[in-house]
Amino acid sequence: MPIVKNVSRAVSQLLQSSGCGCGISIVPVRCIGVSPRQVASDASFHSVSFSESDHPRVLITGGLGQLGVGLAKLLRRRFGKNNVILSDIRKPADSVFYSGPFIYADILDYKNLREIVVNNRITWLFHYSALLSAVGEANVPLARAVNITGLHNVLDIAAEHNLRLFVPSTIGAFGPTSPRDPTPDLCIQRPRTIYGVSKVHAELMGEYYHYRYGLDFRCLRYPGIISADSQPGGGTTDYAVQIFHDAIKTGKFQCNLKPDTRLPMMYIDDCLKATLEVMEAPAEALSMRTYNISAMSFTPEELAQEVQKHVPELQVTYNVDEVRQAIADSWPMNFDDRNARRDWGWKHDYDLPELVTTMFSFLGSDSRIAQAN
Repeated sequence: MPIVKNVSRAVSQLLQSSGCGCGISIVPVRCIGVSPRQVASDASFHSVSFSESDHPRVLITGGLGQLGVGLAKLLRRRFGKNNVILSDIRKPADSVFYSGPFIYADILDYKNLREIVVNNRITWLFHYSALLSAVGEANVPLARAVNITGLHNVLDIAAEHNLRLFVPSTIGAFGPTSPRDPTPDLCIQRPRTIYGVSKVHAELMGEYYHYRYGLDFRCLRYPGIISADSQPGGGTTDYAVQIFHDAIKTGKFQCNLKPDTRLPMMYIDDCLKATLEVMEAPAEALSMRTYNISAMSFTPEELAQEVQKHVPELQVTYNVDEVRQAIADSWPMNFDDRNARRDWGWKHDYDLPELVTTMFSFLGSDSRIAQAN
């Protein structure tokens, strides 16, 4: 590399001979990952504080999944419509496309993702691109690429461009040897799905980048999330969404888990509220980078009983999917989220009765409930 050395030597001599006598020095760089992604070694990676007149510029990857669209709505109300960019590799519905900025973004295309961050002056990044538990087990190579390689791209870009980065984790980050009732923030994690393994990897890599490079990384372990405005996406806890659709459409529901399978759950509004709260929390308030959050814990049988208070004729049967059941049996039954409640004031709003009532009100079940009554 004689040309590079000569250029470096010439620049050094030029700076050292500067007439101002300021003592300017050449700052060494470090390479992150396998691509030529250079970051100044003395750069500060702590995100800036935002006043009301200087909102963050937000990018959401994997934005057409269960949580992305709802998060975009929440953040646009908070920071302004044009400050929040939703992205995915799929074509959005008209209602999503015309509700605010949307762009194509493939997290496996490092150059494209980097250009998006630079061209749109992104300061906050919510990384939702992932293959969920059951889907990931059906296509491990793709899950490995999306959940791990994609994460590496996001981490490198976030570090290079001084972003505040949120990466969700999951109850799936624990395994059969983890304490299950309750599961604390810090304990053994030996998941047995590619989804869980990739999420443990994300937690540890995010913490490493925080302590090694100062990256402002924040992470929440989500329980099963229940929402009315998205279809089930292949997760083990998706039965808790499907039951509402089936109760309204057919009055019959077949559950793929055993009736006594207890798992932590949360209504989507609580999930999105917690996500925004942890991102807005002062850095000094955070005693850790990855937190459990919880709202309720129930079994399919308990959920069915609550649903039948609204649709008494609902018929529930059980046809256990052995893959999903094995996954569920390795996950926490209850989350211990006392650290989130202590550090940044986390508090949920929805318990099981409120959840069921809200789901039916959003899904427009008035006619079926009227018939049942």
